[in-house]
Amino acid sequence: MADPMRIRASATGELVEVKILMRHDMETGQRKDAAGKLVPAHFIKTLVAKVGEKVVFDANFGPSVSKDPFLSFKFKGAAKGDKVTVTWVDTVGDSRTDEGTIT
Repeated sequence: MADPMRIRASATGELVEVKILMRHDMETGQRKDAAGKLVPAHFIKTLVAKVGEKVVFDANFGPSVSKDPFLSFKFKGAAKGDKVTVTWVDTVGDSRTDEGTIT
């Protein structure tokens, strides 16, 4: 399993800003190893962020996203103390779920 995500969420008035650092190699499937063989594609393909049961961010990624992606987004409708839950699934079926508290 991958390392935990770093999730920072802060509220300013009614606007919440979420910053996420995800640890993942994000292989495109186009790079070759030392022996000259293609390294198979292995990248995050979907990411969903929720507050409670409400989806506040939903994304589909492709192979062109860099290693250890950083993501930032803003939304309305949450308050300090609420939990932001982030889940990603990659192309080989691995997944990760972590949460952060809005400060």
